[in-house]
Amino acid sequence: MRITGKTKVVALLGFPVEHSLSPAMHNAAFEHLGLDYCYVTFAVAPRFVHEAVSAVRALDLRGVNVTVPHKEKVITFLDEVSEEASFIGAVNTILNSDGVLKGYNTDGRGFMESLSEAQISVEGRNVLIIGAGGACRAISYYLSQTASSLQIYDIDSGRVDALVRDLSAIRSNVSRAGSLGSLRGADILINATPLGLKDTDPSPVDTSLIRREMIVCDLIYKETRLLRTASDIGCRTLNGLGMLLHQGVLAFEIWTGIRPPADIMRKAISGTR
Repeated sequence: MRITGKTKVVALLGFPVEHSLSPAMHNAAFEHLGLDYCYVTFAVAPRFVHEAVSAVRALDLRGVNVTVPHKEKVITFLDEVSEEASFIGAVNTILNSDGVLKGYNTDGRGFMESLSEAQISVEGRNVLIIGAGGACRAISYYLSQTASSLQIYDIDSGRVDALVRDLSAIRSNVSRAGSLGSLRGADILINATPLGLKDTDPSPVDTSLIRREMIVCDLIYKETRLLRTASDIGCRTLNGLGMLLHQGVLAFEIWTGIRPPADIMRKAISGTR
């Protein structure tokens, strides 16, 4: 990759970002297509989110991805937000179009594409999501379309109640899980918390409640302690690598107007874990 004064820059805003595979994924696609773009990361402490979003415009970045813990907070500082992202209440992709910043959310569609790719259907199944942050908002918007029931748990009951209230305006199958004991009735468990990013992190659930016939997913894109334990029990498991790939494909297209080579992007992230 050759960087020049004409190179368009896209970036990731989050905290932390050191673990991100997005630079490898997007830069591989830029290079393969011969596009004069580069992708970098910026660790943005929560108190500097406003300044970071303003810098997208000031530095004329083509756009950015947004990751935890900023997906909800950035909305306040954007000029426009897509209908989907507005309802979800979280943004993971921003496009800078001549100084106008528009927010999108590609997480939910990316996750559903990863499930489809793994031949996992949620139709008629009971789904439990742990963590009610921006990623949960994105995937629950789509999961609730076909699941028999969708329960959401978070230690912050106010955050869960707000999400359930929003989804209940358009769905009738969404509720708050009063405790993690709800895991006993789940067919699909999804971890949407950061627990598992570090090898020393505890499991987000009591793994003794996991049944062999369950499907266990983690939005973190590596084999977390939760996934290893579930696999040992005999569960089918899925990490967040497919979601990362497919949300990235959609973000790439928003920035460039070009559908990127998913196979090239997949190869890039598979080789950097």
